[in-house]
Amino acid sequence: MDGIMTIVIITVILALLFDVVNGFHDAANSIATIVSTKVLSPKFAVLWAAFFNFIAMFVFAPKVANTIAKIVKIDSVDPAFVYVVLAALLGAIIWDIITWWLGLPTSSSHALIGGLVGAGIAYEGMDVINWHKLVETATFIPIAPLIGVALGFIFMVIVYWIFSRWSPKKVDNVFRKGQFVSAALYSLGHGGNDAQKTMGVIVALLLAAGIFQPDVQLSIYHWNTLWIILSCHLAMAVGTAFGGWRIVKTMGMKLTKLKPVHGFCAETGGALTIFLATHLGIPISTTHTISGSIIGVGSVTNISGIKWKIAFNIVLAWVLTIPAAALVAALSFYTMQYFHPLF
Repeated sequence: MDGIMTIVIITVILALLFDVVNGFHDAANSIATIVSTKVLSPKFAVLWAAFFNFIAMFVFAPKVANTIAKIVKIDSVDPAFVYVVLAALLGAIIWDIITWWLGLPTSSSHALIGGLVGAGIAYEGMDVINWHKLVETATFIPIAPLIGVALGFIFMVIVYWIFSRWSPKKVDNVFRKGQFVSAALYSLGHGGNDAQKTMGVIVALLLAAGIFQPDVQLSIYHWNTLWIILSCHLAMAVGTAFGGWRIVKTMGMKLTKLKPVHGFCAETGGALTIFLATHLGIPISTTHTISGSIIGVGSVTNISGIKWKIAFNIVLAWVLTIPAAALVAALSFYTMQYFHPLF
């Protein structure tokens, strides 16, 4: 049992490391528009985003965490499942690092889900996956960016209609201030949805190890779970504070040219999409969402100005994320099993 507890501690640390990588990898989601419009420098933008990533713990109920914890079925105490979680995290982190290096804004969320699916199947086969939860999540892979496109488009049209008689300089001044609010809202949603995914993994891990009971409920008012919520949000905020400049360039500079008004509309549309998904307990990709919002805004102003080749590469990376992370996680599990038989 001491050996399992050691693995549990290592896996919790790795989960928090994943959260740091998630914040680092997805910092572009929160700051790409406000940086590319030159409203804030990268240094101050990441600190602004990190603050709202952290305080999201006081705003959103942990419904997304409950969904993630149930992707793979845990019917009883199962110490071997601790290794499944460890392999899942390795799959997600390795894929995140690969795509970060390539400058591709893939989804850390879907990398984690793919890791859980791949490691779970490697352990006990297809029956261990809660397909209802997985399909619910997979459905939002195309829906989230489409909602982002629609809201970005709608907000841009409304703004054009309201401010049509204003001078460009006056509009620019208004929305430079407005972007502080929209970036804050987006970062709040980003922290609320993404930090909960790691919480769900830690809960699943502690259930498998017999430390938590199946009826455990995450809450900031319960001391036995407060540390999970606090540490996950803090880890994500730290990762965001370090930023991810490679992906910022893709999201905010290569995809389409943005002005403060465009950034405001994209961030607001993305934030509302994430708020809705978090309320429903659906772990969506914040990367998908902001990319869709940026494209929706860009299609109003200059559809020919959107770099469709860049957009295609982003979509391709999205499609590959779940199976690629699943494959890496499965290989990680088989490797651990080879050197240290689990059963």
